[in-house]
Amino acid sequence: QVQLVEAGGGLVQAGGSLRLSCSASGRSFERYAVAWFRQAPGQEREFVAAMNRGSGETAYADSMKGRFTISRDNAKKTVYLQMNNLKSEDTALYYCAARSVILTIPLSVQAASYSYWGQGTQVTVSS
Repeated sequence: QVQLVEAGGGLVQAGGSLRLSCSASGRSFERYAVAWFRQAPGQEREFVAAMNRGSGETAYADSMKGRFTISRDNAKKTVYLQMNNLKSEDTALYYCAARSVILTIPLSVQAASYSYWGQGTQVTVSS
């Protein structure tokens, strides 16, 4: 089992950058696929980015491609989300998620696929 704690959210002007981090506790973090989702008020939870175990296969939502980068440091049990050129529509509560997978499992962009979730960190982009 793993517990996740996000950090790094805050208030930033449009066009600015933020780096979110997600620290994990528990064993065998390297065996987990990890992802970021976000949820704006009154909207459904939305996929942002994901990274698989092993080779580091990644996936991004179309609106984040080229602006957001997901990465991980297994030694530190930490996942990062570098967000550049932020827009007002990026304002949301950002969640880190993880699931234990075997190497042959494809990367998932579905929230229901992830078993472990953090409490979220708020990102507010002012225009």
